[in-house]
Amino acid sequence: MKFLAHFATDEPAYEKRVPVLLRRLPPLLGARIRLERVRGLRDRRGEAHAGAFLRARRIAFDCSRNEFPRIFIHELFHFVWLRLGNPRRSSFEKLLRSQWKTGLRGELGWSAEWRQRELRAADVHSRSLRWREYCCESFCDTAAWLYSGVRQHREFTLPKGFRGARRSWFRQTIDPRGLSI
Repeated sequence: MKFLAHFATDEPAYEKRVPVLLRRLPPLLGARIRLERVRGLRDRRGEAHAGAFLRARRIAFDCSRNEFPRIFIHELFHFVWLRLGNPRRSSFEKLLRSQWKTGLRGELGWSAEWRQRELRAADVHSRSLRWREYCCESFCDTAAWLYSGVRQHREFTLPKGFRGARRSWFRQTIDPRGLSI
C-alpha cells in the first residue's frame, strides 16, 4: 500500500494521477482517505462512477481514466462540504437560490443537473432534503469544474455568467491556506 499525502491506495494509476490533481488545490487538512477501484459500482439510481463514504473515509471509483480528474475532485469535495460549516453552506445555498429564481437552468455536472431538474419551488422554499442534496452536489460539481483541469465537458451546461458567480464564491469563501477534509 502506497500513501499519497492524505490518501492511501493500492491502485497504481491513482498514485500517479492524484498528486497532479492535488497541486491545483489548497493544502488538505484532515485524516487519510482510502481510494479504491470497485467494478460494477452502483447507487440507488443504478450505475455510478464513484461514491464517497464519509464515515469510512473512503472513495470508491468505477470510472474511465479520462473522467477520473473530474470525478476525483467531485468526490473529495463531499468531504469538504461536510466540514464547511453551516454559515458557508448557507452562503452557497443563497447563491444557488438566486440562480434558481432567474428561471435559467444548467449545472456543472450531471450529479447536480438531474437533481436540479427534479426540484420544485416548494423544495427551494422549504429547504427540503431534495434541495439540500442538490446544493451539496452542485457544490461538488462546481469544485470539479474549478479544480480538475477539465475546461470543457458535455455536462457543463451552466451558462457562463452563472459560472463567474460560482468561481467568485469559491475564491471568496474557500480558504487558500487549507481545505478541511
